[in-house]
Amino acid sequence: MALKVAIIGRPNVGKSTLFNRLTGTKHALVDDTPGVTRDRREGDARIADLSFRIVDTAGLEDAHDDSLEGRMRRQTEAAVQQADLVFMMIDARAGVTPLDAHFADWLRRVKVPVTVLANKCEGRGGIAGLSEAYKLGLGDPVPISAEHGEGMGELYDLIRARIEADPVLAAELAAQYDDDPFPEEILDGVDLDEADLEEDAILKDRGPKGPLKLAIVGRPNVGKSTLINRLLGEDRLLTGPEAGITRDSIEIPWSYKGRDIHLIDTAGLRRKARVVEKLERMSTTDSMRAVRFAQVVMLVLDGEQMLEKQDLAIARTVLDQGRALIIAVNKWDAVADKNAAGQRLRDRLDTSLAQVRGIPWIAVSALRGSNLDKLLDAVFDIYDVWNTRVPTSRLNRWLERMVDQHPPPLSKGRRLRLRYMTQVKARPPTFAAFVSQADELPESYVRYLIGGLRDEFGLVGVPIRVNLRKRRNPYVDD
Repeated sequence: MALKVAIIGRPNVGKSTLFNRLTGTKHALVDDTPGVTRDRREGDARIADLSFRIVDTAGLEDAHDDSLEGRMRRQTEAAVQQADLVFMMIDARAGVTPLDAHFADWLRRVKVPVTVLANKCEGRGGIAGLSEAYKLGLGDPVPISAEHGEGMGELYDLIRARIEADPVLAAELAAQYDDDPFPEEILDGVDLDEADLEEDAILKDRGPKGPLKLAIVGRPNVGKSTLINRLLGEDRLLTGPEAGITRDSIEIPWSYKGRDIHLIDTAGLRRKARVVEKLERMSTTDSMRAVRFAQVVMLVLDGEQMLEKQDLAIARTVLDQGRALIIAVNKWDAVADKNAAGQRLRDRLDTSLAQVRGIPWIAVSALRGSNLDKLLDAVFDIYDVWNTRVPTSRLNRWLERMVDQHPPPLSKGRRLRLRYMTQVKARPPTFAAFVSQADELPESYVRYLIGGLRDEFGLVGVPIRVNLRKRRNPYVDD
């Protein structure tokens, strides 16, 4: 259990900048344009020895209807209700606005402790606004500068006091200061940071550890956020008929059948030529970052307009990054001729993504919640394939048969020889093949080997990499 702190305030006061400062990341998009953040984002934050959860929220708007602003406000209200401490941020250089006063009146009635943060107080430009903040009636305001890291000591004191006021959180904090249970002679001369990094690398190399990171990608308005909400069983993400609601990549911890998953919602990806606005370019870059750091990527298609040119471009990018790919065909309940639609999809996959045969696809309806268990089971199946390791002895027995069935071609009058093959890593399965003249082995023969690997070891639906190497000649200087 960790203390949860929510940052709220009107648009463009610096909430996402503070979120990035406390989490030590740049995951929250930051721009001068008001209203960049729409969904609430959570992250692990730290100030000195204090660890807690921080929640970045959308800018507060005085809207209570079903408009986009009204739905954003409901997300912020949910964050406040779930928080243990609320930071209301104002722009000290702009002073206290009527909108600030309006929301302060609401916050005075909530049961969660609230502290006003007067941001942009570096220099003397925010002194007047800091003085005005007292009239909000939420206690002494704290001057900070999220951009320059000023005022973090005061935030430390506030958070520590809130932790110590909760018996459970206080017990966890006290446990951090218990005497070290390890004898000094065991730790003598050991660099803990290096040891931890080395252990993490070993665990990562041994196989799947920790939560599965599943990124949900696709074109705008295909139902990515709706799908995640249906999986979670709550309206965690903003949805609606407007295209491009999601801007940030939002990571949400979840569990399915006892297995931990981090669901990552991403902004809709349009063709590069159509992305002209700075904010959309930032969203696209953020989505691509989510793909690179994911393990499995789910491409969501519109059942009535599936696997268009942009869908194929996204799929190729995912495969080029070496991620496991699964396709969710959403809005399947609206498809009239399901057999014909399914056959078109299979034909298109075989034709346009022939380099990765057997990519799994599941027809679902996020609105009705149909086939979601089947979809998640397929996610874990493809994840296990992506983690496959093949013993070297079995691999080389297979290689011998492949070479006997179809020998490599001649080069300069001599037959190329494949001497040895080993798997150098999983995630995705990557192999090193030692060839007498690696530069001369044609690409068609490499594809022949990759096809054989898929058939023999069940590596269906995931990218496979084969790196050609040649044995070092000890009589030739490097």
